[in-house]
Amino acid sequence: MSAIPPSPIEIQVIHSMNEVEPSEWNSLVDPNDPFAEHAFLALLEESESVGRASGWVPVHMVARRGEALVGAMPLYLKNNSYGEYIFDWGWADAAGRAGIPYYPKLVSAVPFTPAAGRRILAHDAETTQALIDGLHGVAKATRAMSIHVLFCSAQERELLADRPEFIGRFTHQFHWDNDSYADFDEWLQRFRSRRRKEVRRERRAPHNLGVSVRLVRGSDVTENLWLSMRRFYERTVAKKHASAYLSQAFFEKGAQRLSHTAALFVAEKDGEPVAGSLCFQRGQHLLGRYWGCEPGFESLHFELCYHAPIEACIRNQWTHFEAGAQGMHKVQRGLAPALTHSAHHLRHQGLHEAVRDALLQEENQIHAEMQWCADKLPFHRTEPQTE
Repeated sequence: MSAIPPSPIEIQVIHSMNEVEPSEWNSLVDPNDPFAEHAFLALLEESESVGRASGWVPVHMVARRGEALVGAMPLYLKNNSYGEYIFDWGWADAAGRAGIPYYPKLVSAVPFTPAAGRRILAHDAETTQALIDGLHGVAKATRAMSIHVLFCSAQERELLADRPEFIGRFTHQFHWDNDSYADFDEWLQRFRSRRRKEVRRERRAPHNLGVSVRLVRGSDVTENLWLSMRRFYERTVAKKHASAYLSQAFFEKGAQRLSHTAALFVAEKDGEPVAGSLCFQRGQHLLGRYWGCEPGFESLHFELCYHAPIEACIRNQWTHFEAGAQGMHKVQRGLAPALTHSAHHLRHQGLHEAVRDALLQEENQIHAEMQWCADKLPFHRTEPQTE
């Protein structure tokens, strides 16, 4: 009796995360990734943080064998480059000067979230290739001029860059990895004396301001704390003259929808929140996202965004901490330069080749910058400075 061949893979496009069962989607997500989870992506949609108004229109791909979900990609059709953190404004400007349309474009990413993770959510090579091929089908149907897979894994960048129609790109951030430290003091012993004293001085900021700092997780991150975090977030956005990507509704619903991953480092004075750093934790990873404070409490930034999260990782034996995009000041707090990855396809062949040439030069610059940053790490000089 011959074996029944497996059902063919069918690629579908859905326009809402609510069109797929959370348990099915989450079965494909990396266990250390809180952002590619169904709950986070769905809340972005339901709170209208993403949608036509923001220029992030959901066109997620799902792959099915019969009724079973075997693959997926978070995917958005965009008419701008805001909220991506892997910047292509120069490419768009060059296209405009040459009279080449640059938008709309397809972006596979977690909106407004510069955190690395798998974008091709599949457990086998056949489904992976079907999803990559599906990207071109969606691009054709939506008349997208380019495809961008942002903050993907190194393996995904290599896989995509092996195909002639994609270009791999490197950028970098600053990450921390746990070397099985017993406590924060053991971690701090790696620092040279001067920097160790500076960190200890920074850690005295809560005491000097008469505030207490605590880590609040799960359902203990109440709606009031979420709304306090919204207030801090708006202050940070206003200070930077930036746009508030996340809506009020995102924070209003966060207490209910994201209680399983939220981790808030909050500073309180007389029982009232005066500053906070909202992180997300899943598996063995902790990822920082949003920070803010009331006027006069700015000096809490280093404690809430770096030192306290690192101490929490050590205490809970979490292995990896990402503190968000950019920030050379992170190096002096012991966060090391780490490569981030993306892959890009531009439909116009001339523009595609020009970008490829530019990225070859950029790659050398990125590696030189990373080495320069590694040389600035605050550790004893006898220790290796790069991975």
